[in-house]
Amino acid sequence: MKILIVEDESINASRLKRLLEELEPNCEILGIIDTVVDTVAWLNSNPTPDLITMDIRLADGLSFAIFDEINITCPVIFTTAYDEYAIRAFKVNSIDYLMKPIEKNELEFALTKFKSLNKNESNVTNIAGILKELIEKPVFRMRFLVTYRDGYKSVDVSDIDFIYSEFKTSNLFLKSGVIISIPQTMEELEQELDPNIFFRANRQFFIRAESIKSIANYFNAKLKIQLKLDPEREVIISREKTPFFKQWMDR
Repeated sequence: MKILIVEDESINASRLKRLLEELEPNCEILGIIDTVVDTVAWLNSNPTPDLITMDIRLADGLSFAIFDEINITCPVIFTTAYDEYAIRAFKVNSIDYLMKPIEKNELEFALTKFKSLNKNESNVTNIAGILKELIEKPVFRMRFLVTYRDGYKSVDVSDIDFIYSEFKTSNLFLKSGVIISIPQTMEELEQELDPNIFFRANRQFFIRAESIKSIANYFNAKLKIQLKLDPEREVIISREKTPFFKQWMDR
């Protein structure tokens, strides 16, 4: 088994290498790479490994950018200290999503899953189809039950124009112009909302494509979004998120 490790923290990389060699004594570690740029260069100039273990936050950005640059056909085990990228990870070639510090038994289970896929499917490039059978399709929120006068009312997700956070409170900005506060945090909403419909522009905003009035270049390779229903509210997309936003819009 030929494995490429993509990890920017030397301690974590060494631990992962040691665990892999303990679990698979005959494996070959092809290298340890710590940046998006170097990973793309390595994959462009070397045969495809059997498996990649990939940290999500690398020295020069999120590893998802690698998939924008090159078609990766082998399975990937994502390793990260953050749980906010799980849904996005399973949209690419992920067969598992391990939280740091990596536990030996969890890594062993991920490797068993990899070997099972490899045994049962001769064409590992069809990994997306395999994943649909292995993991439950996420069920996204369809409505919010909110307090209203002396009771409650239901707000359909389709009635929401954008969502913003202010003074540590999440707010639904409806297409009618009404603003409703909700108890969910922005992090909870990121797991509950359909990423095909809502894009988390930054820590304060979820936006929809149809809520955007204009998109302008901003300094330091950022983007500035103007909203149709609230044009005075400033929405800035970071340089790190800009390529993902463009990909989200261009489909």
